[in-house]
Amino acid sequence: MSWLGVDVGGTFTDLVFLDRESGRLQVLKTPSTLNDQSEGILVGIGRLSLEPAGIERIVHGTTIATNTALEGDGARLAVLATEGHRDVLVVGRGNRMAIYNIKAPPNRPLVPRSRCFEVRERLQVDGTTTVPLDEEGVAAIGRHLACAGIEAVAVCFLHSYANPDHERRAAEILSSFLPDAVVTTSSEVLPEYREYERFSTTALNAYVAPRMRRYLGELNTRLMSAGISAPLSIMTSNGGTLPARRVESMPVLSMLSGPAAGVIAASFIGQAANFPDLITCDMGGTSTDVCLVRGGEFGMTTDGRVAAFPVKIRQIDINTVGAGGGSIAAIGSGTFLTVGPRSAKAFPGPACFGRGGAEPTVTDANVLLGRLGTEQLLGGEIGLDREAAEVAVAQLGEKIGLSAEQMAEGILRIVVVSMAGAIKEISVLRGIDPRDFALLSYGGAGPLQAAAIAEELGMRTVVIPPMPGNFSAFGLLVADVRRDFVRTKVRTVDTLSPADIRETLSGLLEEGEEELEAAGFPTARRRFAATLDMRYSGQSFELSVPVAADANDMSKIVKDFEAVYELRYGGTTAAAIEIVSYRLAAWGLSDKPRLPAIDTQGQTIEAATMGARSVVFDGASLPTPIIDRGRMPPERSVAGPAIVEEAGSSTVVPPGWSVKLDQIGCLVLSRHGGRVQ
Repeated sequence: MSWLGVDVGGTFTDLVFLDRESGRLQVLKTPSTLNDQSEGILVGIGRLSLEPAGIERIVHGTTIATNTALEGDGARLAVLATEGHRDVLVVGRGNRMAIYNIKAPPNRPLVPRSRCFEVRERLQVDGTTTVPLDEEGVAAIGRHLACAGIEAVAVCFLHSYANPDHERRAAEILSSFLPDAVVTTSSEVLPEYREYERFSTTALNAYVAPRMRRYLGELNTRLMSAGISAPLSIMTSNGGTLPARRVESMPVLSMLSGPAAGVIAASFIGQAANFPDLITCDMGGTSTDVCLVRGGEFGMTTDGRVAAFPVKIRQIDINTVGAGGGSIAAIGSGTFLTVGPRSAKAFPGPACFGRGGAEPTVTDANVLLGRLGTEQLLGGEIGLDREAAEVAVAQLGEKIGLSAEQMAEGILRIVVVSMAGAIKEISVLRGIDPRDFALLSYGGAGPLQAAAIAEELGMRTVVIPPMPGNFSAFGLLVADVRRDFVRTKVRTVDTLSPADIRETLSGLLEEGEEELEAAGFPTARRRFAATLDMRYSGQSFELSVPVAADANDMSKIVKDFEAVYELRYGGTTAAAIEIVSYRLAAWGLSDKPRLPAIDTQGQTIEAATMGARSVVFDGASLPTPIIDRGRMPPERSVAGPAIVEEAGSSTVVPPGWSVKLDQIGCLVLSRHGGRVQ
């Protein structure tokens, strides 16, 4: 029997196939088909020559939900809100996104005001009813929406996190008039307080749900036609997986599907390679995602955002910057050189792809400088044209008086600074020194820039995992099933007893047990972790504090909060402490794939060296050996400059660095001195 992981990115679709009996792993890259992602997936499956009946599990990382939100082509949406609160989504928080532009227009709301409807009903903060639900009013709205061609409805009432009855009843009434529409409630999507974020997340979920439902339905149909009957799971933003049928109704959970898989794989590999403290750097064709992993654990957040829309679901704390291999270099306003966020994507792609792209990209710069070879097909099927890359880069260089090589190095410097800035946001700006971490870089373009990023940050160690070009797809096979549960109950700790905390957490634990029981996980393969969102009274935001589900010592909870608060802000206060929300993470633990065995028989650096070519470093063209990663002997250090090539990626080892293959198959780069450009 076998498993298949499929991660769809903006440029390539990555597949990892695991034969569980032999432990053999196959990897494949194929260009993404963004108009219909399922086409690229089926092409990749066909190229792997798989036995359909032998596949028992498929896990998919998809960008459908994210792309729908970014491109603004989701469902025709309507929102029902409590009377007097029709404009919550329009007003938002009033944050000025363009901080130095006093005339910047407000962000366009997800749904126009004309499709926001008020319903007479009202709950108090504790969930008690002040004004009963006007069911006739809801029915009248339902009849109107049925005539207006509405495809999705978000029901967002005040304080429904404390009492979902009004929302549930309204959804029942609406569904009777709109049987084919998606009707979703905020108490189902995000049962916690902060009305704007809850309403926004719920509206976004409804907005993308019809397209996600169509896509997953079509993908399942195509898989069945190919003879694959294995259940389909989707990677979610919290680092776990869920059955596709669950994600059809809750697609907002998949907004960080692919990047989350990469972090899961990084944590897994980091522990195995004895690098528990990592900063991940996933550089693909369109963007770069970074995340901090400490002691094997990655941070979580509820302050996510897609475009201008808050997404308050529990998700891995990933920072994204619009810089990837396909990022286009251009002269911006004021004659400044910019790189990204505009991307050449898969089609037409960088100029070197030979598909009609004419603007220079990061990939073109790497090809021109010799860092990315043209002998092998990129992704197994795309030939690289160095002359086309040189023409595109040279034309840009002429505009500012630089040679093609100078222009190429300038493009790489700018993209490196951009990615280093993204890492500083999750480290330096939080009082964390990145020099205390190793940089684990993956994605098709990540190993090309990894040493330069590390140099920019003063880091001395870079880890390139096995299968870096397909690493996120590998993470899909590593991830466990995960579900997060939350309840908001705002009270100061001096009005609570440990029994009160245990009672709320036990309710969440029951939900988690039921969820994992339904998914078929035995008790021995279930794991739970509880946290409390806490703050000082009067503050607007909370910190997450781990707590035992059977907590019996309130003073310990207070001390733990103060320790977390002091670590983040450098001190504590004497103000009253509040518990705002109770959270529980529930995991169903799955089997983990074994890493490919390292062949040590007769392996030598001399045999692994395939030749040499001129590669430009800091303005100098240096003869540089080209090494086949698959034939490298373990624990044999090679001094830079060197290029380590493999299917799907190439690793640049600049002067002043060395590289070796460790015992589990990771490339470990060490900095000895010198400045990387």
